[in-house]
Amino acid sequence: MQAKPSLDKQERTVTETARRAQIVNAAIDVVAEHGYSNASFARIAKQAGLSSTGMISYHFRGKDDLLREVVAEIVRVSTEFVVGKLDSEADYSAVLRAWFAANLALLDEYPRHQHALASIIAHARLDDPRLFGLIERHLDIARDEERWIREAQRAGAFRDFDPAIMVMAIRGAREAAIARARIDPDFDTTSCARELADLFDRATRKTGAES
Repeated sequence: MQAKPSLDKQERTVTETARRAQIVNAAIDVVAEHGYSNASFARIAKQAGLSSTGMISYHFRGKDDLLREVVAEIVRVSTEFVVGKLDSEADYSAVLRAWFAANLALLDEYPRHQHALASIIAHARLDDPRLFGLIERHLDIARDEERWIREAQRAGAFRDFDPAIMVMAIRGAREAAIARARIDPDFDTTSCARELADLFDRATRKTGAES
């Protein structure tokens, strides 16, 4: 019997990859709209336009397996979006301002991603395996930000303060903005980014540092 052309396998792989992405994006929408606890396969299948939940089970071993991909996709999209808007050559204060602008713009560009992630985090314990290492990843990012602040302090751009506490305040402001945007249809992300950037610029800047 003649073997099927390898192209068939490639086509199946492309199709299956596209289907998995379709299901993951539908799951993000469902979690964002209905919450983590109510993200049933039935709702996800309906959102994805699938005829049955069997298509989800074919591609994912269960809800945890699907949510692992959901978390990974949200983190990937968010990281690429924010990093892509930061200029590594800019001075420290400019980078801090750009960070707020990028993170608040992320709310406009991918609101459901941020709301879905917030719902997943809110419904899991710190040691819950359903977080799929998300807490550890957030801690790693926070440590990187602390190191960046120490670098800015050594360079004389930022005043002397505890980097860990400042990172807590900065990230807390971001999370609060996400929560506010979810319930306030008139929330102005651009204005919020500007206000937060001004606030933390004053909080971090060393007196006499160049603009």
